[in-house]
Amino acid sequence: MASYYCNKWQGSAEDRAESFTPTQEMRAEARRGLEWRRAFGRGGTEIGVARARDIINGNLSYDTVLRMRSFLARHEIDKQGQGFSPSETGYPSAGRIAWALWGGDPGKVWADKIVRDQAGENT
Repeated sequence: MASYYCNKWQGSAEDRAESFTPTQEMRAEARRGLEWRRAFGRGGTEIGVARARDIINGNLSYDTVLRMRSFLARHEIDKQGQGFSPSETGYPSAGRIAWALWGGDPGKVWADKIVRDQAGENT
């Protein structure tokens, strides 16, 4: 079965080869996610764990930035779930842990900005 590939969202070959350095806030959030996952035995997938390690180690490809942006956009709804905020029962929820593994709020702002910049939408 052939898969559909849309270059529009992937950027140019030069974009995909470029690397981007995560912020310290993203790295702290990814570390927190890994610590929570170890402590509570829940939250995220192996891909989320790998992403947290990528963030901590730095220099992410544009393709990875696109995957981060997609994940964080899809999972922003998790913020409405019980246990996402420190004052709630069940904190940190599995959703909160997964959110942290992918760089959390700092990662979402960062990935959104990079994709806008690469698309020439410098707003």
